[in-house]
This record gives sequence, C-alpha cells and structure tokens, in this order.
Amino acid sequence: MSQAAKKKTILVTNDDGVNARGIMALKEELDRIAFVEVFAPDRNWSAASRTMTFHKPLRVDRVRLLNGSVGHMTSGTPSDCVSLAVLGLLKEKPDLVVSGINAGLNMGEDVTYSGTVAAAMQGARTGIPAIAVSVDTEADELEIPDYSKAASFAARLAALILEESPLPPGVLLNVNVPRIHSERPTEVKVTRLGGLVYRNYLVQGKDPRGRNYYWITGEPRTQVPKEEEGTDIWAITNGYISITPIHLDMTYEPLVEGLRKWEDKTWFA
Repeated sequence: MSQAAKKKTILVTNDDGVNARGIMALKEELDRIAFVEVFAPDRNWSAASRTMTFHKPLRVDRVRLLNGSVGHMTSGTPSDCVSLAVLGLLKEKPDLVVSGINAGLNMGEDVTYSGTVAAAMQGARTGIPAIAVSVDTEADELEIPDYSKAASFAARLAALILEESPLPPGVLLNVNVPRIHSERPTEVKVTRLGGLVYRNYLVQGKDPRGRNYYWITGEPRTQVPKEEEGTDIWAITNGYISITPIHLDMTYEPLVEGLRKWEDKTWFA
C-alpha cells in the first residue's frame, strides 16, 4: 500500500446500524489502508432507499464502536449520514465512501430499495467515489455471518480506487459477495444488474383486536434464466464476487430521440 493511499480518508456508513458486525469488520480492514471516519444510523434502516430527512433536525453523537474506537451515531437515514459528514461535520471531504457490509445481498432491480446502495449513491451524488458492499447471509439465521472475506475484498478494492481513481463522476460500485466456505480465492466478475431477485407476495391476517393487517414479503428466485448470464444475480448464484458499476443518470438514451416526436403533441395552450 502506498503512503499516498494511507493519507486518504474513507467515510464508512451502513443501513444496519452503528453496532452492526458488518460495519465493524469493514472499518477494521479499511483502517489498514486509510484514515476511517464512521457515520452510521442509530438503528436499522434496511430498505430505506434514498430517504432523506428534511422535516426535522438530526442528532449526531460520538460513540464507542464495538472494538472501542470512536465513531458517530446519527438519528438519520444512511443517505443522511453521508450528507451530515460531507456537508460540514468532517473537516475535509472524504476521498471515498464505503457503505456496508450489509447483512444480505443487494442485487438486480432491488438495488433501488437498498439503504446500503443509497448511501453509496449519496456519496456519488456529491462527487465522491463510492462502494456499496453486501454479503450473502441467507442460509442459517442462527449462524453469525462471516464478514471477514467480504471486508478484506472491500479493502483491496478501496485501495485500487484510492490509488488509481478509476471511477467517473456519478458512478458507484455495487459489490455482492457470496457465502465463501473455502480458503481458495474467490473469482470476481464485473457484471450488469439483473432482474427481479425476489418474488413478492402479500400475507394477510387479523391482529388480536380483529383488525386486518397486510405484510409484504417475498421469496428469492431459485433459478436464473440464461438471458441473465453476466448479471450480478448470475454471478452470485455461481459463486463469484460481483462488481456492478451503477450510474446515477438513469436516462434511457435509446428512447430519447423516439419520444421527441411527441413534443408537438403534448404542449399546453
């Protein structure tokens, strides 16, 4: 690791909360390559997407993290955490934003739900290179997830970005790591976003007072269609680490010219 990289600052956040094991594993690995500042929510904000808090003030407290180091706990969302740090609570703009490590994958069309990805998007929005990191934790709810390999990989990727600055403005890297059970190095695939990750359905019932309730839930897809080869979903299904570049500009360029013929038909008198 170059001395230049070690002088850089990395802002770390997540959507699982400041006391999550994933963010601690991530910070400890990133501490090896740069100066790390943690700004993380005081609770779980999974599926918060890019929620921002404009209707009330936010609180920020210095706290002891799980390993005894100092971090910042906020009352805001993952996107708020990045904004608070970048808009004034850090003396200087960080060189990189890393969000995670999320307990659970963030892939395909479902990335738009993710608070983890949203925090990285907020970093990219402010002109800072950003990474979102998630790991597969589906198999056994009683098993404590192993974040060590995902954290080690995230640190190596962060070092590359700090040393080579390969990310253009408005772009973030969405990283998903499969469950790794061996010491053999896991291959990496650069991918595109896949389609649906979960099949959603509605559970209906009645509470103890007889009122109806509705619970939106879902089951992961068990098969990946051939046309999704090369996607993040395909990579994880086949045991690869997936890196997907995501651009904040979501314009569908091929349709722009075609829609311009409507301009004269949709004007208002």
